[in-house]
Amino acid sequence: MERKIIKTDDGSVTIHLPEWNEQYHSKHGAVQEARHVFLKMGLHHFLETNNSKVVSILEIGFGTGLNAFLTLLESERLNIQINYTAVEAYPVPPEEVKLLNYPEASQAEEKTDLFLKLHDIEWGKSSSISDHFSLMKMEMKFHEINENSLYDLIYFDAFGARVQPELWTEEIFDIMFKALKQNGVLVTYAAKGSVRRAMIASGFQVQKLPGPPGKREMLRAVKN
Repeated sequence: MERKIIKTDDGSVTIHLPEWNEQYHSKHGAVQEARHVFLKMGLHHFLETNNSKVVSILEIGFGTGLNAFLTLLESERLNIQINYTAVEAYPVPPEEVKLLNYPEASQAEEKTDLFLKLHDIEWGKSSSISDHFSLMKMEMKFHEINENSLYDLIYFDAFGARVQPELWTEEIFDIMFKALKQNGVLVTYAAKGSVRRAMIASGFQVQKLPGPPGKREMLRAVKN
């Protein structure tokens, strides 16, 4: 499948898949979308409601590493420990990683080595990226996840339901529900009614929230 690096509206880039008319991040701004959906509505919300200094995160779709990188920066800013697990079936090749401008676009060029380290570490092994952030990357399909009450927070960042509806089913959200601890939180950029209904059927309490620039709504789901 053809892949193109394109610039988004906030100056950060993303990977575009012309055959699907789909991209890894919002064309309206990759960095600002990630900050809104996963940091503001996810991580910050969890910290405000749980008062924890150690957070266990599962990312569904490691992709470009943008969400992991911004979370790493936030762990240092907030002086908290984040243990991050990311699942990805199709890793981004090294030649594309070199074209991703996320350290520059997030005003953290001095952390470029850490961004590259996220991609360079061995798959299937937990690695310390910084004093505040560890990462385990798992090369596997989402339906193969089999964890029980392990994570505080899930970043659900799969390709959209329009192109990969099988990733947004009740079966998948059953796996997510099981993987979360009690009072755990799942956030996603998606807001489709079918996605919300699948989450509810899996046991989540689901809330519609204002979306990032260019998107009216997003979803946050809680395991109560």
